[in-house]
Amino acid sequence: MERTTWSSQDDSAVTIARALAMDSVQKVGNGHPGTAMSLAPVAYTLFQRFLKHDPNDSTWLGRDRFVLSCGHSSLTLYIQLFLSGYGLSLDDLKSFRTHNSLTPGHPEYGHTNGVETTTGPLGAGVSNAVGMAMAARFEKGLLDPSGTTTLFDHNVWVICSDGDLEEGISGEASSLAGTQALGNLKMIYDDNRISIEGDTHVAFTEDVAARYVAYGWHVITVNALADGNIDRESLEKAMIEAENTHDRPTLIRMHSIIAWPAPHARGTEESHGSALGADEIAATKVLLGLNPEESFIVPDGVLAHARQVGERGAALHAIWNAEFESWKAANPDRAALLERLRNRELPTGWESALPVFPAGKDVATRAASGKIISAIATVLPEFWGGSADLAGSNNTTIAGSKSFLPASSEMENADPYGRLIHFGIREHAMGGILNGIALHGLTKPFGGTFLVFSDYMRGAVRLAALMNLPVTFVWTHDSIGLGEDGPTHQPVEHVASLRLIPNLAVIRPSDANETAIAWREVISRAKPAGFALSRQNLPVIDREVFASAEGVAKGAYVLNQLDGIADVILIATGSEVALAITAAELLQTEGIKASVVSAPCLEWFAETSPEYQASVLPSSVKARVSIEAGVTAGWREYVGDAGVSIGLNHFGASASAGILFKEFGFTPEAVVAAAKASIEKARA
Repeated sequence: MERTTWSSQDDSAVTIARALAMDSVQKVGNGHPGTAMSLAPVAYTLFQRFLKHDPNDSTWLGRDRFVLSCGHSSLTLYIQLFLSGYGLSLDDLKSFRTHNSLTPGHPEYGHTNGVETTTGPLGAGVSNAVGMAMAARFEKGLLDPSGTTTLFDHNVWVICSDGDLEEGISGEASSLAGTQALGNLKMIYDDNRISIEGDTHVAFTEDVAARYVAYGWHVITVNALADGNIDRESLEKAMIEAENTHDRPTLIRMHSIIAWPAPHARGTEESHGSALGADEIAATKVLLGLNPEESFIVPDGVLAHARQVGERGAALHAIWNAEFESWKAANPDRAALLERLRNRELPTGWESALPVFPAGKDVATRAASGKIISAIATVLPEFWGGSADLAGSNNTTIAGSKSFLPASSEMENADPYGRLIHFGIREHAMGGILNGIALHGLTKPFGGTFLVFSDYMRGAVRLAALMNLPVTFVWTHDSIGLGEDGPTHQPVEHVASLRLIPNLAVIRPSDANETAIAWREVISRAKPAGFALSRQNLPVIDREVFASAEGVAKGAYVLNQLDGIADVILIATGSEVALAITAAELLQTEGIKASVVSAPCLEWFAETSPEYQASVLPSSVKARVSIEAGVTAGWREYVGDAGVSIGLNHFGASASAGILFKEFGFTPEAVVAAAKASIEKARA
């Protein structure tokens, strides 16, 4: 991008940005003014002089991405969105952190135009940015593998803080970014040495620059000026150097003083998260050459100058569009693929590729999922993923795929556009990177680990749900059924805990065909979802005897057809569905009619009509038993006052699956006894 000469109007815009940061926090009475004040010249330089973006079209495919990882400094972003013309008004800044405003306390994806990702949990934005950079390369492989155009080449810029780089997720993701040689990733580290507890050296003393060199990054250091202000000219030179570095990611370590130039608040922890106060703001405005009696003042000339970035963006966009039309004409097949991906459409009949598993053979749902993943990949080139070093156990390898690794890699099977991602043993970063891939917009990512390690990545899973991203988490080894690895690896509370996350579909299929239908639904719905899959083999249910696995689409369904009203309802998930079927057969020999309900996804069931729910769980049948190899929390809602829940409200043990299920009461006889007890309670 050609850059104009920095002018006095640019200096004025930075000054106004600092004042707006102070005024916005002071008006609401809370927030984080200090970082937004000191970062004003950084963010302004980035938006005005480096980012390839068009404020008139925030979804432009060719744009650079910007991630404010230190989301607590949301005003850093909001003020630039206002100055650049993304639709935010001065009134929006005045309503900062208030109900229904477009300027919430932390940036929220899908809420404020121009916000690329929800940030606030520190380090998460760094991992998102790594995912975006990886997605950009993978999408390049889908659309321009021969490198004939620069249409799909863009940068991902990040501003991060000390706090971001203290969090483990940022280290995990940055390490992988170095391995992946993500030359399109540029990160500015605001090294101001201040957090809520004061000087970060009470807990954070390592040489961050040396650490990032060890990760394989290009590192540039920019010191502050003698008066403590950002050395903007040196920063711009560093940013140009970063732009011209293509063989590895770049970290610009930029020294700053928080809340500069406030006379008393600068360099203090108080300025990190508290309003400066009227007197300090007035004194700071005097230093900035502003009227201390005025608030939220933006001179028309300054705003008009800043808004010229929209004209530059529109011009860049027009040039891009012209080249894009030529590319489409020369590449009709890839253009058609891009159109489908941009419209979030699926190929007609894609689901016919899904395998159907015959009854009579036992198949672990993780193994079935592996076959399904490979089948989906044959019809959806946008489908890719991997695992946190557990591909062989999670069955998350796409058959015949190459490893997503840079062209410089010497690893066997490496391909810069490969479909198999090796995340390494980095569950939390994997989740954040998957979110970044989904945020980038065109592809469908998945990632796997053991269910017990969903705890390690829970923060990223929650953010996927919060942003409603089409990310699929493949969690295997779903219960004590994994056996001898023992209680450290046996998930007990995890399924129930994950169900507590709003907007996340948790799917525990009972057999291979339920797994296939569930995958179809996950792909079609394009919303956050997590599978809980078995290590051990499970019987493939005979669908000529029992209901079709199509019932999975409704979350829960009746497997067996009864004559008349059931005496008791047995509700089960996953491996316990086969147990419920056997128990129902035993009850039948005693003249007790048991309806067997497979409930692979309670979230999908909750979305169905009240009439359908009543057909599966009729209110007239009070006797109910839930069966799930995990804690019983949450099942009372379904079994009611007369119900009995068979579960595991304690940790497991190291023994074979068969012994553990028997030892902990997961037997047909135990289910029969529970059914009879529930019937008695219902009659009482």
